[in-house]
Amino acid sequence: MTDFTTRPEILGTFGVVTSTHWIGSAVGMSILEKGGNAFDAAVATGFVLQVVEPHLCGPGGDMPAIIYSKKTDKVEVICAQGQAPAKATIEHYTSEGIKLIPGDGLLATVIPGAFDGWMLMLQNYGTMSVREVLEPAIYYAEHGHPVLPRVSATIKGLADFFAKEWPTSHETWLPGGSAPEPHSNFRNPVLAETWKRIIAESEAKAGSREDKVQAARDAFYRGFVAEAIDRYLKTAEIMDASGQRHKGVLTAEDMAGYAATIEAPQTFDYHDWTVAKTPAWGQGPVLLQSLALLKGFDLQNMDPMGPDFVHHVVEAMKLAYADREVYYGDPEFGQIPTEYLLSDGYNDERRKLIGSTASMELRPGLVPGYEHQRDAAMAMLAEFSGKGAVYEPTMSHLTEKKGDTVHIDVIDRWGNMVSTTPSGGWLQSSPIVPGLGFALNSRAQMFWLKEGLPTSLAPGKRPRTTLTPSLALYQGRPTLAFGTPGGDQQDQWQLPFFLRYAHQSRNLQAAIDAPLFHTTHFPGSFYPRTSEPGHIMVEAGFGESTIEELRRRGHQVTVADHWTVGRLTAARRDADGLLRAAATPRLMQAYAVGR
Repeated sequence: MTDFTTRPEILGTFGVVTSTHWIGSAVGMSILEKGGNAFDAAVATGFVLQVVEPHLCGPGGDMPAIIYSKKTDKVEVICAQGQAPAKATIEHYTSEGIKLIPGDGLLATVIPGAFDGWMLMLQNYGTMSVREVLEPAIYYAEHGHPVLPRVSATIKGLADFFAKEWPTSHETWLPGGSAPEPHSNFRNPVLAETWKRIIAESEAKAGSREDKVQAARDAFYRGFVAEAIDRYLKTAEIMDASGQRHKGVLTAEDMAGYAATIEAPQTFDYHDWTVAKTPAWGQGPVLLQSLALLKGFDLQNMDPMGPDFVHHVVEAMKLAYADREVYYGDPEFGQIPTEYLLSDGYNDERRKLIGSTASMELRPGLVPGYEHQRDAAMAMLAEFSGKGAVYEPTMSHLTEKKGDTVHIDVIDRWGNMVSTTPSGGWLQSSPIVPGLGFALNSRAQMFWLKEGLPTSLAPGKRPRTTLTPSLALYQGRPTLAFGTPGGDQQDQWQLPFFLRYAHQSRNLQAAIDAPLFHTTHFPGSFYPRTSEPGHIMVEAGFGESTIEELRRRGHQVTVADHWTVGRLTAARRDADGLLRAAATPRLMQAYAVGR
């Protein structure tokens, strides 16, 4: 008899799509049914999620993806994380009277990367036209979609602020003066018109399919979209979390020079698996560092619901995330010692720090040649060591409604694979740009306004994003795509899922259903950059004995309600071509489909 799971593990051979919204998953599957490949399906799903989950992602946001192309037989990373604008200097920002970049508003904006990333995926790996992948999103923007209760609550919580300070957002999200009720039909016709104009400019271009996709990229970054953004930002001066009104620094020139990139992934071998993540411009290597530490423990024989498992995973993550704070950043702006951080010798020593009780210290390792950087980072963190943990984007100065992210996994019948975690450009992050129907992002809040750090603000630099999709190879064969929204919690939720799956389970849904946990021990990436040393949150499903033993070991435990932590999705391709997919039941939103 098989164990009960909240949903079946989806099985098939034709294709599977799993995402954080059932409409997105259904749209992705429809693209596969029309003959599209995994890349076409991921692009269409991504644009639909911008419409149906506008509190979690938007056209003005960012998007990293890890992909496997059967044609090239390569695992690659698409980086659609926009850089800081040319005028985004520490001097300018500090002259504005701020010490931390706010979590919302125009100073927090970097170049929007998501659109170019999606178009790059379509252009280089897809088969469909711009029209074919955008039409589902246009349909839901034009004809409406059922408003998620969380979207309704977010808009209601910001209604007064929008009315007073962000009138363009009030006009878009409260049409007629009222916030949409849960499950009511909501439209964004202005956004639909933006996409229609991009399609028109794409189709007006002579040449190949790829030429027409390039025309869409040009319309956004060097055409009417960039012009509308530039026109708005020239005069807009809006309120943000600092309590002051500020102008932005993004210009049409910044937009014109932007292009998403294709890069090699950072990888780590863990038993029979090789896990591929983004380089250190994202937080992805923390999962790899955690695996490097945990490789020295007998997790195979630990109860995946027991205190030993939770304790060892949490303590490893504390060490990995401490290194993130000191060493990670855009590799284009300095050498990031990732290979050293993943080396056996380094982790053999670091592993000795994992004792029988919970650590209360932030303990980054010492990398030769980086001593000054470590000291500077720790001094800066001490200056901003506020209590509390904000591990997802928030407007907490106005409302308790937090933002977050979305995730998509797709595998097609040919074996192409996509794992992508789009985010940014949330409805609560920035005002709607007039005439476009979408907001800009607030990713610059991840920069520090101190010189000499990998995450110091500088023009052209990518912020160290929390977005961290995953793709894993089993015995060298691309096999598993997975990920989750959740800000700083993303790799913390992916790690126990992967460990349980690798060591104990071969059922994706069972591994996703299992209770989750995370720590808020280290400084968050989001404004106001606070932490709760020694704290962990665990779902009640672990049971009293495990929870009490964790407390006995010194962990500061908060027990979350059942089914409230994490938003994982995953898809797998077996060696014989059998496809599998699963999605979390948490929030009753994510769904896996396939046949």
